[in-house]
Amino acid sequence: MTDSRLEHVRLGRRGPTVGAQGLGCMGMSEFYGDTDTSAAHATLEAALERGVTLFDTADMYGRGENERFLAPFVRAHRERVVIATKFGSVRGAGGSMSVSNDPGYIRQAVDGSLSRLGLDEIDLYYMHRRDPRIPLAESVGAMAELVTQGKVRHLGLSEVTGDELREADAVHPIAAVQSEWSLFTRDIEGTLVPTAAELGVGVVPYSPLGRGFLTGAMPAQLRSDDVRSVFPRFTGENAQRNAELLAPVAGIAEARGASMAQIALAWLHQQAVVRNLTVVPIPGTRDPARLAENLAALEISLTDDELARLDPIAAQVAGDRYPDMTETADSRES
Repeated sequence: MTDSRLEHVRLGRRGPTVGAQGLGCMGMSEFYGDTDTSAAHATLEAALERGVTLFDTADMYGRGENERFLAPFVRAHRERVVIATKFGSVRGAGGSMSVSNDPGYIRQAVDGSLSRLGLDEIDLYYMHRRDPRIPLAESVGAMAELVTQGKVRHLGLSEVTGDELREADAVHPIAAVQSEWSLFTRDIEGTLVPTAAELGVGVVPYSPLGRGFLTGAMPAQLRSDDVRSVFPRFTGENAQRNAELLAPVAGIAEARGASMAQIALAWLHQQAVVRNLTVVPIPGTRDPARLAENLAALEISLTDDELARLDPIAAQVAGDRYPDMTETADSRES
């Protein structure tokens, strides 16, 4: 049985119905250090039992291993799980990364994901990154063919601008856009969020806890196998300056007897009301206890005064989101 306390919402006007908070599964395979696979499996099961139904992965996470890891869980609970995966970020030899939105590549990529997941149909299929060299209509047209063929139910985009969302939605309805959005990162509020609200597209924020920074528990020294060790805002003087910005989050959390993570997620959930659109964050965790903590954020409603105290944080953050911002929507905003 699902947990009745977790509200279920429709992801935009045309997307699937999902739990109001999802689960990002990337860290179960790589990027954030070693994983206890038994704890990760327990987290998946605990999430489903508490009403989480949207589980997020991508073909590039672990070079396909994340999809393979999720496959038994997804198949065992197929009627309850909404599985989202992505194409477009291509990992080459020696750690190189590139982006492909070529229609031929898209057709190849979806078959690979279906095979690794052991499924006939993907519930939500995202373009992970946008390749401006390929006309967007060609790429979305190829994705639309996958819907017609029954390989994909709903289409999504990630790291796009408001104009790109509008253009894509004119080719085929877009159910959701996935972008980084948190108290530390609010760039999408410029064009993407208003466009999504207008078109009835759901927003799925990734890194809603600022890659863990907003929890106040990020290690002072990151391991070399932790992807954050090369991200500008988490290293050197930037990390020290940004840590000081957490004071209002910590203060509100202490006053409420909540965790900083819960306050950060509660802020994001309230953006759904403030901005009149569906918002389903996908915080990642491999720990059932952390999962329960994150879900409890749904029970917190921040006051206008608390929202005002949190509002200035993002504008003061030091450092870019990525070492190389060329593949982000930010780089294409006019």
